Amino acid sequence: MDKVMEEIGLRIKGLREACDVTCEDMAAELEVPLETYKKWEETGADVPISAIYHMARHFGVEFTEILTGTAAKLNTYHVVRNGEGMEVDRNPEYHFEDLAWRYTGKVMQPLLVVLDPTDKPAKLVTHTGQEFNLVTEGCVIVSWGTKEFELHPGDSIYFNPEVPHGQRCAGDKPAKFVTIIAE
Repeated sequence: MDKVMEEIGLRIKGLREACDVTCEDMAAELEVPLETYKKWEETGADVPISAIYHMARHFGVEFTEILTGTAAKLNTYHVVRNGEGMEVDRNPEYHFEDLAWRYTGKVMQPLLVVLDPTDKPAKLVTHTGQEFNLVTEGCVIVSWGTKEFELHPGDSIYFNPEVPHGQRCAGDKPAKFVTIIAE
C-alpha cells in the first residue's frame, strides 16, 4: 500500500471525525457508494482530486492541507459572510488533529444580545472554550485581539475567546446577535 496515499486517507478520516461527520453523510454528499468512501479513508487510494477539493471546502481547510497534513487548526477565528465564503486565521504550529470544530464540555444555551448605538464599547473580556456569534439584525463590530470584524445580518464568527474580545453596535439602529459559548 502506498504510504503517502494511506496518510491522505488518515487525514480525511481525522478531519471527518473532528467535524463530527459520519462516513454515510460524507459518502452521500460526495455522491459515491459508502464502500468507495470507506476505501478512500482506509487506503487513500483512487480518491479523485475533485473529491479532495470538495472535502477541503467542507472541512474548512486548504486542499494542500489534506495532501500534506500541515496547519489546519481553527484555533483563532472563522468568519462566515452571510452563509457564504469564510475567512480563517490559522496558527501554523498546529496540525489537523487539533481542529477546534467540536464543542467540548458545557455548552450554554443560545443567548440573544441586543446592542444599542448609545452603549459604550464593550470591555474586552476573555474566557475558556469557544464562542459563536450570529448577527440577526443591524451591524455588530466584533473586536478580537487587535482585529475588528464588521458583521451584518446572516454573518457569523466562531472564535477562541481566550483572546480578549467584545462586541459593539455600529450604526444608528440597535443590533442583535445570538451567541453560544462552550466551556
